[in-house]
Amino acid sequence: MREDAEQVRDVFVIGGGVNGCGIARDAAGRGLSVTLAEQGDLAQATSSASTKLFHGGLRYLEYLELRLVRESLIERERLLRAMPHIAWPMRFVLPFHRDMRFESDTPVSRMLNAVMPWMKGRRPAWLIRAGLFLYDTLGGREILPGTARLDLATAPEGRALRPEFRTAYEYSDCWVQDSRLVVLNARDAEARGAEILTRTRVVSARAEDGGWRILTRDAETGAERTHRARMLVNAGGPWVGRILRDTVRSSLGEGVRLVRGSHIVTPRLFDHDKAYFFQGTDGRIAFALPYEQDFTLIGTTDRDHADADTAPECTDGERRYLIDFVNGYLAAPISEADVVWSYAGVRPLHDDGAASASAATRDYTLRLDDSAGAPVLHVFGGKITTYRRLAEGALAKIAPRLGARGAPWTAGASLPGGDFPVAETGARIDALRVAHPFLTPDWALRLFRTYGTETGTVLRGARTEAELGRSFGGTLTEAEVDWLMDREYARTPEDVLWRRTRLGLRLDAEGAEALGSYMNERRTRNVRTAAE
Repeated sequence: MREDAEQVRDVFVIGGGVNGCGIARDAAGRGLSVTLAEQGDLAQATSSASTKLFHGGLRYLEYLELRLVRESLIERERLLRAMPHIAWPMRFVLPFHRDMRFESDTPVSRMLNAVMPWMKGRRPAWLIRAGLFLYDTLGGREILPGTARLDLATAPEGRALRPEFRTAYEYSDCWVQDSRLVVLNARDAEARGAEILTRTRVVSARAEDGGWRILTRDAETGAERTHRARMLVNAGGPWVGRILRDTVRSSLGEGVRLVRGSHIVTPRLFDHDKAYFFQGTDGRIAFALPYEQDFTLIGTTDRDHADADTAPECTDGERRYLIDFVNGYLAAPISEADVVWSYAGVRPLHDDGAASASAATRDYTLRLDDSAGAPVLHVFGGKITTYRRLAEGALAKIAPRLGARGAPWTAGASLPGGDFPVAETGARIDALRVAHPFLTPDWALRLFRTYGTETGTVLRGARTEAELGRSFGGTLTEAEVDWLMDREYARTPEDVLWRRTRLGLRLDAEGAEALGSYMNERRTRNVRTAAE
């Protein structure tokens, strides 16, 4: 079956990750007509497999990427204001060990070694303090507290660490629920007029009369549809290079470097809500982050990844590497038996020719290309913290070609559920429990950090738990699943358990099977109703 669309859209976006959805939202908000096609679920690849941080990238200072760090730090607080339900402040503890040596090959370490060769392999305390001073001041910090020094012998943060770590520095960054960020951008884009197509593969794109003729195929029904657009945006993430060569058939010589980042999750390792920033003897860093209230997230690695179509997995070697890394700091070492879940994602970095995956730039590059006979914007690289600025940069290139006059607008615009001040989070959660007295503190916290001011609508105004319908376990109910299917593009249990929420960590096999049956029944019922 084939359906042809008559309308010519202004922009057709390939890719439903954070960059694609961010661009679609910005464009729709400026009055442009937009269609976005994602071959799987939203955030199914890179954008659900990050380390979950809005951060400036403290380690990028050693690579002298000052512009990227400054832009990221400025964005960090802008984004926190726009989505205080799915992003929140977090303090990071950086233990200092004066005798620890590092194998580091960055511009800063090379300069340090040249000036003070006796310090080779060490990051002295003054260098760390200088870096943290820059981190505090580069981005015009307003909401987040600045750096402080901790005495680990007396501070509670020291109890989880080995006794040789006596001093630490504490600084601020932000946590974010990465895959929810993507979904909320897609929802806002749709509310502003964009068409969002999931499970829809772009089969071909052909330049025609100065624009694009795009053929898509629905992955579930096999139905094909023709779209026409004045401009194409290639935000394919790990597949950006393949789309450039095989789909668009561009002669642009840009390349992408695929870098795999792996993470492990363990039961909660420390009794406070702060994160740790650990320095490895190989020059890399790792985070140990409080995760989903009862767990600790540890990551990440940097390994080159050969092929976008090869699903990334945390290898045995990477798991062992992360365990050994954090055991160099923890008072109570962990083992492979403590790992309850692991995941990996592929970062599609711009190939800048760096010698190692760790050194490859996290900055983004936007290339406007007419070589195929019609305009296409290719998106290379980027990091989750700068997605909104990347989208603004994309529109700065797109808008003039389309005659669009809309000004940048996203810096002050909240995402769905985020229309409240950061400082009111605690009071809002308290009010939620008053309105829905059956909610436990942990349940209310989870819901508000997922849906924000929309939580009451998700709960349908229920005063008792029974009014939410069947429970699948882990506080997941029919009411929440209905919302995710009707409003947030969820179609499978995996969409619900691992991207819209992280309740896959809590549901047992029986609960997941019951969820799958319910979602199948509901889809079948909806199809039957639509046919009638």
